[in-house]
Amino acid sequence: PPTSQIGGTLMSYTAPIKDMLFVLHELAGLKQIQQLPGCEEATDETVQAVLEENGRFMSEVIAPLNWSGDTQPGGWSDGNVTTSPGFRAAFRSFGEAGWQGIQHPTEFGGQGLPKVVSAACMEMMQSANLSFALCPLLTDGAIEALLVAGSDEQKQAYLPRLIEGTWTGTMN
Repeated sequence: PPTSQIGGTLMSYTAPIKDMLFVLHELAGLKQIQQLPGCEEATDETVQAVLEENGRFMSEVIAPLNWSGDTQPGGWSDGNVTTSPGFRAAFRSFGEAGWQGIQHPTEFGGQGLPKVVSAACMEMMQSANLSFALCPLLTDGAIEALLVAGSDEQKQAYLPRLIEGTWTGTMN
């Protein structure tokens, strides 16, 4: 797998897919979740494919950016925001691949999968590169706030762009 240099040592990330599937099936009650209205498409095959592809993406695209995120952090200067090298392209790929929308409603461009599936994917991202993970994490917070308290106009204006990854959310 691709590697990221950490303190002179090359590190890699391999997602624990087998362990995550065990937890989903044996501890989190995936079978019962699959019976809930709106969760029927979260079949065993779909969940496994999502986790495997997310693990591959995190290993190949996100984890290698760990070093640049630690040594060349993003910032704000003279009214311009900069990101760590590689983060912009990686976030674009993240959005295009649909990872921001795993748990979010299909009516706004999400995949509509149960949050427990998204939680496993977020765990992989946070393990692969915590610096990178903060942007999608904060974006999910903005999406959740809009879903709970946003007007229909706000939802239509903001949710599709947040879910597709062309906009990001913050904690502000």
